[in-house]
This record gives sequence, structure tokens and C-alpha cells, in this order.
Amino acid sequence: MVEAPRNTRQRRAVVAILEDLDGFASAQEIHDILKQRGESVGLSTVYRSLQVLADAAEVDALRNDDGEVLYRQCSAGHHHHLVCRSCGRTVEVEGPTVERWADKIAGENGFRDVAHTLEIFGTCANCA
Repeated sequence: MVEAPRNTRQRRAVVAILEDLDGFASAQEIHDILKQRGESVGLSTVYRSLQVLADAAEVDALRNDDGEVLYRQCSAGHHHHLVCRSCGRTVEVEGPTVERWADKIAGENGFRDVAHTLEIFGTCANCA
């Protein structure tokens, strides 16, 4: 039996930041906001908290073009993202065709318990 992670003061502070953000933010950006608010949470603790939250599917995590992982409070259900390369605006989208394709390819190759992520990067209408 896997034990649920502790809900520490530091993790609650990270979650509070995520609740206030509209878009994705890096661990460093979240750490900077915590410092501005007077919270004493180390950067490594922010990274660990975000990883625990991502593993529990409580936050969305995506890797930007530079390879940096960005985080955002997760909406319900499996979804994908359209991400603007210029401003970072992100739109959640469902992809039933992608889901069917992933299941089909996995099954054809004998894979089970499959997970996937999909981020589509482009330029939004405001930045075009």
C-alpha cells in the first residue's frame, strides 16, 4: 500500500501559488513568488513538491522549447495543451482522436498501462 504524501506547510504554500496563477510557471518562478510573500521554502523543496503534485496528477507539467519544466494547477480529466511560443498562453484541449490512436498503437505493440502527454507549440492569434 502506497502512503499518501504528507501535506506539509511548504507544499501548501506551493499549492497556494499555483491556485493564484493563470498560466504555467517554472519552479524558479514559483520559488521567487514564495520569497516575495515572505515564505521560507527552499528551491529544492519547491521542486520536490511540484514533482509529488505532478505524480499525483494535481498539476499539469510541460516542457518548454528550452527543456524547462513548467507547472500549472491541473483541471479535471486527461487533456493536452496548445502553447504559444511567444507569450506562453496555454489552452487546454481534449484529443479523442489522439487517445484512440495512442491506445491502438500501444495495443498493436503489446503495451499496457500506457500514459502520454501532448503539447502543441505555435503562435497564438494575439502574437501572430
